Amino acid sequence: MECVVQGIIETQHVEALEILLQGLCGVHREDFRIHELCLKSGPNLGLVNSEVRLLFDLYQAEPTWTVKHVGGAMRGAGAEQISVLVRTMVESKASKNVLRLFYALGYKLDHELLRVGFAFHFQRGARITVSVSSVNKMLKLHATDGDEAVPVTPGIQLVEVTAPATPENYSEVVAAVSSFCEYLAPLLHLSKPGVSTGVVPTAAAAAASLMSDGGGTTL
Repeated sequence: MECVVQGIIETQHVEALEILLQGLCGVHREDFRIHELCLKSGPNLGLVNSEVRLLFDLYQAEPTWTVKHVGGAMRGAGAEQISVLVRTMVESKASKNVLRLFYALGYKLDHELLRVGFAFHFQRGARITVSVSSVNKMLKLHATDGDEAVPVTPGIQLVEVTAPATPENYSEVVAAVSSFCEYLAPLLHLSKPGVSTGVVPTAAAAAASLMSDGGGTTL
Protein backbone atom coordinates (compact mmCIF):
# COMPACT_ATOMS: atom_id res chain seq x y z
CA MET A 1 0.00 0.00 0.00
CA GLU A 2 0.98 3.63 -0.32
CA CYS A 3 -0.31 6.99 0.87
CA VAL A 4 -0.19 9.77 -1.69
CA VAL A 5 -1.11 13.41 -2.23
CA GLN A 6 -0.40 15.67 -5.20
CA GLY A 7 -0.32 19.35 -6.01
CA ILE A 8 1.02 21.81 -8.57
CA ILE A 9 3.40 24.74 -8.36
CA GLU A 10 4.52 27.35 -10.86
CA THR A 11 8.01 26.68 -12.20
CA GLN A 12 9.16 30.11 -11.05
CA HIS A 13 8.58 29.05 -7.41
CA VAL A 14 10.30 25.65 -7.59
CA GLU A 15 13.61 27.01 -6.31
CA ALA A 16 11.87 28.40 -3.22
CA LEU A 17 10.16 25.03 -2.68
CA GLU A 18 13.53 23.30 -2.89
CA ILE A 19 14.93 25.63 -0.20
CA LEU A 20 11.97 24.83 2.05
CA LEU A 21 12.28 21.08 1.46
CA GLN A 22 16.02 21.18 2.12
CA GLY A 23 15.38 22.79 5.49
CA LEU A 24 12.60 20.39 6.39
CA CYS A 25 14.22 17.16 5.24
CA GLY A 26 17.90 17.72 6.06
CA VAL A 27 19.02 15.60 3.10
CA HIS A 28 20.28 16.36 -0.39
CA ARG A 29 17.98 16.22 -3.40
CA GLU A 30 18.26 13.43 -5.94
CA ASP A 31 17.78 14.38 -9.59
CA PHE A 32 15.85 12.09 -11.91
CA ARG A 33 14.89 11.82 -15.55
CA ILE A 34 12.33 9.04 -15.82
CA HIS A 35 10.97 7.55 -19.02
CA GLU A 36 7.51 6.24 -18.11
CA LEU A 37 5.49 3.89 -20.31
CA CYS A 38 1.87 3.15 -19.50
CA LEU A 39 0.66 -0.23 -20.75
CA LYS A 40 -2.92 -1.48 -20.77
CA SER A 41 -4.14 -5.04 -21.09
CA GLY A 42 -5.78 -6.32 -24.24
CA PRO A 43 -9.13 -8.18 -24.51
CA ASN A 44 -7.37 -11.55 -24.33
CA LEU A 45 -6.39 -10.90 -20.69
CA GLY A 46 -9.87 -10.94 -19.21
CA LEU A 47 -12.81 -8.62 -18.68
CA VAL A 48 -11.14 -6.44 -16.03
CA ASN A 49 -8.73 -3.90 -17.53
CA SER A 50 -5.23 -3.94 -16.10
CA GLU A 51 -2.70 -1.11 -16.25
CA VAL A 52 1.01 -1.23 -15.47
CA ARG A 53 3.69 1.43 -15.67
CA LEU A 54 7.27 0.77 -16.68
CA LEU A 55 9.75 3.30 -15.28
CA PHE A 56 13.30 3.79 -16.53
CA ASP A 57 15.51 6.36 -14.74
CA LEU A 58 17.94 7.72 -17.33
CA TYR A 59 20.11 9.39 -14.65
CA GLN A 60 21.07 6.16 -12.89
CA ALA A 61 24.67 4.98 -13.35
CA GLU A 62 23.29 1.52 -14.11
CA PRO A 63 19.76 2.17 -15.41
CA THR A 64 17.17 -0.44 -14.51
CA TRP A 65 13.49 -0.89 -15.26
CA THR A 66 10.87 -0.72 -12.54
CA VAL A 67 7.40 -2.23 -12.96
CA LYS A 68 4.67 -0.42 -11.02
CA HIS A 69 1.04 -1.44 -10.68
CA VAL A 70 -1.32 0.95 -8.92
CA GLY A 71 -4.50 -0.70 -7.68
CA GLY A 72 -7.72 0.61 -6.24
CA ALA A 73 -8.05 3.21 -3.52
CA MET A 74 -9.31 2.45 -0.04
CA ARG A 75 -13.08 3.01 0.18
CA GLY A 76 -15.62 3.60 2.89
CA ALA A 77 -16.54 6.34 5.34
CA GLY A 78 -13.06 6.35 6.86
CA ALA A 79 -11.39 6.91 3.49
CA GLU A 80 -13.66 9.85 2.71
CA GLN A 81 -12.75 11.61 5.94
CA ILE A 82 -8.98 11.71 5.39
CA SER A 83 -7.16 14.09 3.03
CA VAL A 84 -4.63 11.48 1.88
CA LEU A 85 -5.33 8.79 -0.71
CA VAL A 86 -4.55 5.26 0.48
CA ARG A 87 -4.22 2.74 -2.36
CA THR A 88 -2.71 -0.61 -3.18
CA MET A 89 0.59 -0.49 -5.06
CA VAL A 90 3.06 -3.15 -6.16
CA GLU A 91 6.53 -2.24 -7.41
CA SER A 92 9.39 -4.45 -8.57
CA LYS A 93 12.69 -4.20 -10.43
CA ALA A 94 12.87 -5.83 -13.85
CA SER A 95 15.31 -6.61 -16.63
CA LYS A 96 15.67 -4.75 -19.92
CA ASN A 97 13.41 -7.36 -21.56
CA VAL A 98 10.37 -6.34 -19.50
CA LEU A 99 8.71 -4.33 -22.27
CA ARG A 100 9.01 -7.25 -24.69
CA LEU A 101 7.51 -9.53 -22.01
CA PHE A 102 4.41 -7.37 -21.50
CA TYR A 103 3.90 -7.05 -25.26
CA ALA A 104 4.05 -10.85 -25.50
CA LEU A 105 1.44 -11.11 -22.72
CA GLY A 106 -0.96 -8.96 -24.75
CA TYR A 107 -0.42 -5.50 -23.22
CA LYS A 108 -0.47 -2.46 -25.50
CA LEU A 109 1.33 0.86 -25.13
CA ASP A 110 -1.24 3.51 -24.13
CA HIS A 111 1.06 6.49 -23.72
CA GLU A 112 4.54 7.44 -22.55
CA LEU A 113 5.90 10.39 -20.60
CA LEU A 114 9.22 11.91 -19.62
CA ARG A 115 9.38 13.15 -16.03
CA VAL A 116 12.30 15.45 -15.21
CA GLY A 117 12.89 16.77 -11.71
CA PHE A 118 14.21 15.97 -8.26
CA ALA A 119 13.17 14.15 -5.11
CA PHE A 120 13.84 14.14 -1.38
CA HIS A 121 13.74 10.85 0.56
CA PHE A 122 13.61 11.09 4.36
CA GLN A 123 12.17 9.73 7.57
CA ARG A 124 9.60 11.90 9.39
CA GLY A 125 7.10 9.70 11.19
CA ALA A 126 7.13 7.57 8.01
CA ARG A 127 9.43 6.96 5.06
CA ILE A 128 8.35 9.92 2.92
CA THR A 129 9.34 10.84 -0.63
CA VAL A 130 8.65 14.27 -2.10
CA SER A 131 9.12 14.58 -5.87
CA VAL A 132 8.94 17.74 -7.97
CA SER A 133 8.89 17.29 -11.72
CA SER A 134 7.87 18.62 -15.08
CA VAL A 135 5.75 16.11 -16.99
CA ASN A 136 6.50 15.98 -20.71
CA LYS A 137 4.79 14.19 -23.56
CA MET A 138 6.87 12.43 -26.19
CA LEU A 139 6.59 13.70 -29.75
CA LYS A 140 8.20 10.54 -31.14
CA LEU A 141 7.98 6.94 -29.90
CA HIS A 142 10.59 6.25 -27.18
CA ALA A 143 12.38 9.55 -27.95
CA THR A 144 13.82 10.47 -24.54
CA ASP A 145 15.92 13.37 -25.88
CA GLY A 146 14.83 16.65 -24.31
CA ASP A 147 14.29 18.17 -27.76
CA GLU A 148 11.70 15.51 -28.53
CA ALA A 149 9.55 16.12 -25.43
CA VAL A 150 7.27 19.05 -24.63
CA PRO A 151 5.68 19.97 -21.26
CA VAL A 152 2.11 18.79 -20.74
CA THR A 153 1.45 21.93 -18.65
CA PRO A 154 4.03 24.63 -19.50
CA GLY A 155 5.13 26.69 -16.51
CA ILE A 156 3.64 24.21 -14.02
CA GLN A 157 5.35 21.38 -12.16
CA LEU A 158 3.83 18.41 -10.36
CA VAL A 159 4.57 17.85 -6.66
CA GLU A 160 3.87 14.43 -5.21
CA VAL A 161 4.26 13.22 -1.62
CA THR A 162 4.20 9.45 -1.12
CA ALA A 163 4.88 7.03 1.73
CA PRO A 164 4.66 3.22 1.87
CA ALA A 165 2.12 1.77 4.29
CA THR A 166 0.55 -1.48 5.43
CA PRO A 167 -3.03 -2.34 6.49
CA GLU A 168 -1.77 -2.23 10.08
CA ASN A 169 -0.03 1.16 10.08
CA TYR A 170 -1.67 3.25 7.35
CA SER A 171 -3.39 5.50 9.92
CA GLU A 172 -0.01 6.53 11.35
CA VAL A 173 1.41 7.06 7.85
CA VAL A 174 -1.58 9.20 6.84
CA ALA A 175 -1.04 11.33 9.95
CA ALA A 176 2.67 11.73 9.16
CA VAL A 177 2.01 12.75 5.54
CA SER A 178 -0.75 15.17 6.53
CA SER A 179 1.44 16.77 9.18
CA PHE A 180 4.33 17.24 6.76
CA CYS A 181 2.09 18.76 4.07
CA GLU A 182 1.08 21.55 6.45
CA TYR A 183 4.62 22.94 6.22
CA LEU A 184 4.23 23.31 2.44
CA ALA A 185 0.83 25.02 2.61
CA PRO A 186 2.10 28.59 1.91
CA LEU A 187 3.56 27.42 -1.41
CA LEU A 188 1.08 24.82 -2.61
CA HIS A 189 -1.96 22.81 -1.63
CA LEU A 190 -1.67 19.02 -1.67
CA SER A 191 -4.73 16.79 -2.04
CA LYS A 192 -5.78 13.37 -3.28
CA PRO A 193 -4.84 12.67 -6.92
CA GLY A 194 -7.59 13.77 -9.25
CA VAL A 195 -8.79 16.54 -6.91
CA SER A 196 -7.59 19.74 -8.57
CA THR A 197 -7.00 22.70 -6.25
CA GLY A 198 -4.89 24.90 -8.52
CA VAL A 199 -2.11 27.29 -7.55
CA VAL A 200 -2.42 28.83 -4.06
CA PRO A 201 -2.66 32.66 -3.93
CA THR A 202 0.01 32.91 -1.20
CA ALA A 203 2.69 31.17 -3.30
CA ALA A 204 4.38 34.30 -4.67
CA ALA A 205 4.73 35.98 -1.26
CA ALA A 206 5.90 32.77 0.42
CA ALA A 207 8.45 32.14 -2.34
CA ALA A 208 9.81 35.68 -2.09
CA SER A 209 10.23 35.30 1.67
CA LEU A 210 12.06 31.99 1.31
CA MET A 211 14.34 33.32 -1.42
CA SER A 212 15.30 36.41 0.58
CA ASP A 213 15.89 34.31 3.68
CA GLY A 214 17.91 31.77 1.76
CA GLY A 215 16.56 28.87 3.77
CA GLY A 216 17.99 30.17 7.00
CA THR A 217 14.77 30.05 8.98
CA THR A 218 14.55 27.13 11.40
CA LEU A 219 11.34 25.19 10.90
